[in-house]
Amino acid sequence: MAPIEPDGSVGAALTAADAADICNGSLRMIEFSMMAARYRPWLGLLVIVGLLPCGHASAQAQQFSADLVSRQGDATAPAGRLSVLDDKVRLETPELADGFFLVDSAKPAAYFVRPATRIYMEARQSSRLTRWFVPLDPDEPCRQWQAMARLASAEDQGDWRCERMGEDIIGGRRVTTYRAVSAANEQILGWIDPEYRFPLQIKTQDGAVITVENIRDGLASAQPLEIPQGFRKFDPQALIERIKQSDVWVAP
Repeated sequence: MAPIEPDGSVGAALTAADAADICNGSLRMIEFSMMAARYRPWLGLLVIVGLLPCGHASAQAQQFSADLVSRQGDATAPAGRLSVLDDKVRLETPELADGFFLVDSAKPAAYFVRPATRIYMEARQSSRLTRWFVPLDPDEPCRQWQAMARLASAEDQGDWRCERMGEDIIGGRRVTTYRAVSAANEQILGWIDPEYRFPLQIKTQDGAVITVENIRDGLASAQPLEIPQGFRKFDPQALIERIKQSDVWVAP
């Protein structure tokens, strides 16, 4: 190409080859720009689609197992063990050692399973742990707590209210603290891990504190988070109705 003159202007003399290179280069740039403009919407869509799995993965609760410990005053006692996978929880408690609870906060559903008799039944109010220790939205936890409370009771308990109180550290993990108030004015404090989408500590109105401890990533082996095949559902209310029709029922 012609040299740049001291005054900054390009020399007037250009060879034919120089002119051809400039033209070819300009045409290639024009073609590339037109192609980019033509496929820009598709490129943007590809980027969005590529990011979707990452966003979905971050919205899912991680797999982990842990112990539950209850404290009230100076007394400390084991409260159970849990395993969490996405929206499902398997919960074992000392009070009901002949079975385990299965909770699905997405449906929502909560069952108690008795392997020895191969039956399962709705959990109802058999354990308040199934209402609190569930996967939830760390920015709006009252939605899942309210749904699980309504599932446990046939009565409409109205809307819950959640108030964000600040941040804290539980077991070395950063958590967000919420005060949750039910329509019946029952209050709990919940410390929620935003990464696990799960409460790591609950304080009840009577002063009891239940904490998730010894967190282990991954699930314990041979612990199903689904109703085992072949198990039948047991309905206590249906049994009561059948007894009422028999000769052994004595009306109050």
